Amino acid sequence: MFEQIVDSVNGFVWGPVMLTLLLGTGIYLTIGLKGMTIRRIPYAFRQLLNGRKGSGEGEITPFNALMTSLSSTIGMGNIAGVATAIGLGGPGALFWMWCAAVVGMATKYAEAVLAVNYREVDELGRKVGGPMYYIKNGLGEKWKWLGIAFALFGSLAGFGLANTVQSNAVSQVLETNFSVPTAVSGGVMAVLVGVVLLGGIKRIATVAGKLVPFMALLYISATLLILLTHVAEIPAAVALVVDCAFNGAAAAGGFAGATIMLALRMGIARGIFSNEAGLGSAPIAHAAAETNSPVRQGTIAMLGTFIDTLVICTMTGLVLIVTGVWNGEPQGAAMTLAAFSGALPFGDIILSICVVLFAFTTMLGWSYYGERCAEFLLGPRVITPFRVLWVICIFVGTQMSLELVWKMTDALNGLMAIPNLIALVLLAPVVFKLTQEYFAEEEKERTEAAVPKEIN
Repeated sequence: MFEQIVDSVNGFVWGPVMLTLLLGTGIYLTIGLKGMTIRRIPYAFRQLLNGRKGSGEGEITPFNALMTSLSSTIGMGNIAGVATAIGLGGPGALFWMWCAAVVGMATKYAEAVLAVNYREVDELGRKVGGPMYYIKNGLGEKWKWLGIAFALFGSLAGFGLANTVQSNAVSQVLETNFSVPTAVSGGVMAVLVGVVLLGGIKRIATVAGKLVPFMALLYISATLLILLTHVAEIPAAVALVVDCAFNGAAAAGGFAGATIMLALRMGIARGIFSNEAGLGSAPIAHAAAETNSPVRQGTIAMLGTFIDTLVICTMTGLVLIVTGVWNGEPQGAAMTLAAFSGALPFGDIILSICVVLFAFTTMLGWSYYGERCAEFLLGPRVITPFRVLWVICIFVGTQMSLELVWKMTDALNGLMAIPNLIALVLLAPVVFKLTQEYFAEEEKERTEAAVPKEIN
């Protein structure tokens, strides 16, 4: 009965209604910002490069804030999520994933702007923020219950998808490919994560700042090598993606066929699941950035969706299509593994290493999200018990079956989005105003700098 209840909740939170709300919020913010998040992508990358050094109060550099955010989003969604979307919805799902990412950039931007604008200093003197804080400080005390709901869902969700599920996936990969006993891999992971967590957000961000670029580069390099060996098939693959997005995909090989609506639903659902735009997790990391400008940090934050979906998910999707595995028997992560194994020497080993790194950084990033949510609910006294429990659950995850945990986590992740989306819509005028003022001031400074000074 409990599993049936969880399935019903999942059917709603990842069903057409919620996906429409997520997509609709992104469209509303994109229009309200007049397409700024699309037009300002080059500007955002310049801010990211400049963000290796902080320029204001905070705990971590703007660059490391993005790396911490990416540490939790670049993961199994890029490997198994894309494969699931294409395996069920056909190649057209990739097109709708792109669409979700384009409007999702505006959602991620607005989340970070609000997180920095409404952040506060906790009892330990640290800058903290996120949906629970911009709900409380932006919408007022009468809305605090909504922030509590978000914090409750957020503090629990991480123990599933970002903890036990990740450690279980790593232990299975290491046992299958390298014959490492699950108890050994579980113990090692628990110790490594525990050592990082002792240093708090500064150590998490430092590790993420070094590990995330490396693992992203490793995965992108591997997919690039596969695409280069199939370069002649890429134009046809892109054409197939667009065609299937508007005409559906006919049954082929082991693929059962898909309608336009199925492609759309799978693309949007897996895209949002991968980049977390609208779920409210990433702004918790960006709230800790050393910055004096919510808008500047917002432009950096929106690159998380760009890198995760428009770059990494796209490359995964094209690899699955050009290698022909998308219409075969393997599904999910097994499909991506089939593509790597068949097209790249030691491809299975390379993908296994990526899975381990993706999972490890996800455990780090989400530990911070869950910790901040728990602190909002119970105060700083909960931090040490939370970290201890987090480390214990990493080992436990390697020793258990996780089918129900997967379902519960999916439900909690979706439920996190509801309070966050309500706050984003209600506080959207604040985002529009701050954005307009920031770029108007920047334009004024640029104009004044271009005018020659009068010679006395």
